[in-house]
Amino acid sequence: MRRKNVSVRGNLVREMMQNVMETSLKEPIQTGELRRNPVEPAWVCPAGYEYEIIENENFKMEYLRPVGVFTGRVILQLHGGGYIGPMKNIYRRFAVRYSKISYGGDVLTPDYRVAPENPYPAALKDALFAYQWLIEEKKYDPANIVIAGDSAGGGLGLALGLYLKDHNMPLPGGYIAMSAWTDLTNSGESYKTNYEIDPLFGNSTRNMLYDSSYVGENDPADPYISPLFGEFSQFPPVLLQAGSYEVLLSDTLSIAKKLKAAGVKHRLSVYDGMFHVFQMGLDLIPESREAWEEAEEFLRIIYHISVKPDGKVVRKVQNGERKTVRDVTKLLIAMMKKELDG
Repeated sequence: MRRKNVSVRGNLVREMMQNVMETSLKEPIQTGELRRNPVEPAWVCPAGYEYEIIENENFKMEYLRPVGVFTGRVILQLHGGGYIGPMKNIYRRFAVRYSKISYGGDVLTPDYRVAPENPYPAALKDALFAYQWLIEEKKYDPANIVIAGDSAGGGLGLALGLYLKDHNMPLPGGYIAMSAWTDLTNSGESYKTNYEIDPLFGNSTRNMLYDSSYVGENDPADPYISPLFGEFSQFPPVLLQAGSYEVLLSDTLSIAKKLKAAGVKHRLSVYDGMFHVFQMGLDLIPESREAWEEAEEFLRIIYHISVKPDGKVVRKVQNGERKTVRDVTKLLIAMMKKELDG
């Protein structure tokens, strides 16, 4: 499905992001300067939630649950960051959003090991551990687990699904893949057609998409590294979202073709004018808000959640300050910077 009619705010945010990336962020990302000096404030768990850090031998997991609520539903969130970036506050915000749109579901986010110190298969092993922990330790029904991820995390989730299927292990109830990086050979058509318009990865091959340290000495076409080259028969339903301006667009479009050929239920949504992981905008831009609403609809279907229609809105009240496009762009730049710096 093509999501057309780009919002004015969405267009302006994308253009301003491209200007900032070209002039001030691209070189620090290329040189690794931002990775060496990560700066992020302490995250405060919002009221109404319990937040627990699970210590394992090789990595940590962050477990978010609504206070006093157990639905049996859980999201396994695999964060992005090009397999070189650790857990960030934006994914803690994502976890809260996933809990809300799953109507009280729990969310487990592993801070899986990353390259260059820990190349493949470290991230896959950690994702598998987290999935098995939910089933064996916490006794979740696999059908009530949805694996969600963005960028590298979206690809990692699909790779995990291929591993589970190949090893006759129970599959989850569904997948959400936002701007998924599914082809580490970087062979898709959009790597060329969107090269000059992608505000994040465009106009350069000196970024985390190329010569990935995650691949190590392995074949980048290995399906557990690049799930695009896997076989998806018997997969559960998948929601795929991407922006039309991103160089990774082909990674999503090609996966959709493979799912269709395998007879897998899936929904593909390409948002016109949008950039890589535009969902980071949360409610700040219309396209991001719509993408999260679509994810909520998908989860309602997977979890068989019936929701009564809202009552008629008599009057809308504007709460708080109205953010300008510049304010929104500054916030999104900060979020993207934190994802890209690792």
